[in-house]
Amino acid sequence: MAAACVLGVYSGAPSSALANEGQQTVTPPSPTPPSPTAGTPAGAPPAAPPADLVLSDERTFTTWVHPIDEPAIYLRPDGHSRVIGRVHLETEDGFAEVYVLLVSHIDPNGRTWVKVRVPGRPNGSEGWVPRNAFGDFNQTHWLIVVNRRRKRLTAYFDGHVRMVAPVGVGKPSTPTPPGHFWIRERFRIANRSDPYWPYALGTSDYSTLSEWPGGGVVGIHGDFGQPQLIPGDPSHGCVRMRDTDIGWLAPRVTIGTPVIIE
Repeated sequence: MAAACVLGVYSGAPSSALANEGQQTVTPPSPTPPSPTAGTPAGAPPAAPPADLVLSDERTFTTWVHPIDEPAIYLRPDGHSRVIGRVHLETEDGFAEVYVLLVSHIDPNGRTWVKVRVPGRPNGSEGWVPRNAFGDFNQTHWLIVVNRRRKRLTAYFDGHVRMVAPVGVGKPSTPTPPGHFWIRERFRIANRSDPYWPYALGTSDYSTLSEWPGGGVVGIHGDFGQPQLIPGDPSHGCVRMRDTDIGWLAPRVTIGTPVIIE
């Protein structure tokens, strides 16, 4: 493990006791299904379906959930469309899984669907799941952007910059994959001799190292005892931060926070 920097090997209880600045449980308004008969004159055209409801712009607000069931994930909001996967309840480390919700849609039968970002390989998958597969809606106003060329992380809250910090990213042979991701796990690490100290954040980004224990989940974590390599490209795909920087960021950002790697 001396050179490892891909998560998937931790154990422990979820760090729910950590401060979650900007996180709130919300109940977004649901579009009301149209009534095919009430108030409609004979011979009038059927009422238009309700407009879809945007649940996340992934810049200033993002809605996320934990699943409570494991149904199929569909290509379209239609139980007859192609199945592209299944919802799973836990992350590789046994935490409650996290799904980011993009849009809410009501089909002609009055069933509510949500479009989700799907954690897992291949990166970047999206699909539709019945709303009742998930628990309470939660919302975060944080955003993390990692610029691999500039070796820089910028953290935003409600659209305003809260932190800019240098980072280490994946070396050319094991690059940090780009895309739209989010935070699924948070570990507070007490042992200062642990290379990931003081925090590690598990994301939905999966590295090129598919054979790595836990599936090769890309993390954002401490400097691995090598602060002199930041900024740079020393890792196997993870994003390394100087210990003081991750020590400030990790307790503040919430589960479900978008992570854009560009």
